[in-house]
Amino acid sequence: MQISTRTSNDVDIVAIAGSLDSTTAPEAQKALDAVVAVARKVALDFSGLDYISSAGLRVLLGAAKKLRASGQSLRIFGLNQSVREVFEISGFSAILAVYPSEAEALAAR
Repeated sequence: MQISTRTSNDVDIVAIAGSLDSTTAPEAQKALDAVVAVARKVALDFSGLDYISSAGLRVLLGAAKKLRASGQSLRIFGLNQSVREVFEISGFSAILAVYPSEAEALAAR
């Protein structure tokens, strides 16, 4: 798993590539916690994410709850077909803000 961050239009974008599973979830949790602690707006770029497990979904849920507590939301974009299917089957596509593109995620309020 590879994690990188950048900022665009006052939104911190965290790109996660590779697999987000029980092995990599602690590293992802640490990275997201650091960003969420100082950011007002966060978007996750999953265009390089190949696989996500339930452990990865728990990391996302935790970050979303922390952001929601401060009046913000977690925006997610760039899901490939297999990751999108996991989101749909698990119901996460209904509880997290998922967008087809970076532009749409950044434009959302």
